[in-house]
Amino acid sequence: MSEEDRNKWDQRYAEDSYHKNNPVTLIEEWLPRLPVGRALDVACGAGRNAIYLAQAGYRVDAIDISSEGLKLARQKAEGQGLGINWIEQDLDQPYPFDANYDLIIVMWFVNLELITRLCDCLAPGGYLLCEEHLITEQAVIGPKGPGYRVAPGVLRDAVSGLDVLLYEESVVAIPEGGQVASARVVVKNPEGQPI
Repeated sequence: MSEEDRNKWDQRYAEDSYHKNNPVTLIEEWLPRLPVGRALDVACGAGRNAIYLAQAGYRVDAIDISSEGLKLARQKAEGQGLGINWIEQDLDQPYPFDANYDLIIVMWFVNLELITRLCDCLAPGGYLLCEEHLITEQAVIGPKGPGYRVAPGVLRDAVSGLDVLLYEESVVAIPEGGQVASARVVVKNPEGQPI
């Protein structure tokens, strides 16, 4: 990410113009099926998903470029008595991620090389959940630039070394109005077979 991206997100969080508090639906759908352990929330923003994971009993590392987003996230978590390890980092720069996460989530942050690299950070039996905006010709809401969307099939390719439990590409109407085009994947590192 550029300094411009950092400034854009810092300003958005500082102006309190980001009001999403519920976790991403993919996480809500899958979390009850997954074992509790160590989790990593990549590009966590204001922390809605990291907080949800911590509430479910996960030990959470959450990483993002925005100091303002992390500040809001920390305040929300501390207000609920949740201990989360907040990390400020530009995810387009090298970072020494720990290995052996039981769960890694990447929601709406496009960096396919990073997603492939994160597959190596899963413990045996660990899961990666990822959802991205999908490139489409249909009228959809969300970012317009191609750098913020994935082409059909490429998210599946990025996690091809793992067991794919779910892969979907869809355009769906949302309650707020409009449509969202997304690619969603849930993969598992086979048990007993560290990558």
